[in-house]
Amino acid sequence: MAAELHVELVAADRSVWSGEATLVVARTTSGDIGVMPGHQPLLGVLESGPVTIRTSEGETVVAAVHGGFLSFADNKLSLLAEVAELADEIDAQRAERALERAKSDDDAVAERRADVRMRAVSGS
Repeated sequence: MAAELHVELVAADRSVWSGEATLVVARTTSGDIGVMPGHQPLLGVLESGPVTIRTSEGETVVAAVHGGFLSFADNKLSLLAEVAELADEIDAQRAERALERAKSDDDAVAERRADVRMRAVSGS
């Protein structure tokens, strides 16, 4: 059995995902980071972007995350997000309409949020 780390992805209003994983990739203010079992302890600031979790069962879970923090120690990774939603919870058509609306309104914050949601749905 592969080495694992325990992952908790929590939004301000709920627990989004919890389980065992072999790899988590997230965007921080320092750039994209991959965390695997045995990683050095770290504390980072999350940027808006997709978070990809490779589960112990070999599945891939993708979430759209908007701001927050991540902390890793003792093979436990906590991602504390302001807003987070799993890709399978996102209505792709609604997210696409929100992206188009944000572009036409010239709303950079809304555009970024909608873009992250679209990337989470598409897995990129």
